[in-house]
Amino acid sequence: MAGRTLTPRDRWIEEGLAALAAGGPDSVRIEAMAKRLGVTKGGFYGCFRDRNALLEAMLDTWEREAVDEVLAAVERDGGDPRTRAQRAGMLTFSDERLLPLDLAIRDWSRRDQRAADRLRRVDDRRMDLLRETMGSFCDDPDEIEARSLLAFTAAIGSHLLAADHGGRTRQQVLSRAADIILHRPPLTTDAPRAQDS
Repeated sequence: MAGRTLTPRDRWIEEGLAALAAGGPDSVRIEAMAKRLGVTKGGFYGCFRDRNALLEAMLDTWEREAVDEVLAAVERDGGDPRTRAQRAGMLTFSDERLLPLDLAIRDWSRRDQRAADRLRRVDDRRMDLLRETMGSFCDDPDEIEARSLLAFTAAIGSHLLAADHGGRTRQQVLSRAADIILHRPPLTTDAPRAQDS
């Protein structure tokens, strides 16, 4: 997305997403966004019929970036199922744009059914990738589901947890958790490993 010229509609969506990530859905206010964009409030209505239409367009953009574009990048780069799942987690939960949006939409979904429905759809698609990954080395459907849940909750929860790890870094603990969840031996050298999801 860097370097492309935004249409007025895209600028409103981008500003709305930035406001959402910074302060939640109540921060997505047309008048305040118009001021930050240096345009008139009336310009908003040339792009959207109302604030709800903007919120829906923001959810569309988030879903496209957080799932469609991430999965396309993962498929383009290839690799075995474990590598693909890890790459998807890194692209989603380490990204300076996607992570704050993901967390903001999770919070928003607790109070808004539209956001909750969209989050469920996005999370279902993410879980499908994890199920495919776990199914590459495990035959038990219950274990596949449990490992997928553990992987997903570790990826999200690690951003909400404030605990120390007894002299270990958060990354060390997440790497070991990924080894356990993905059923692989721990890395035995001091060589750094890519951040796991």
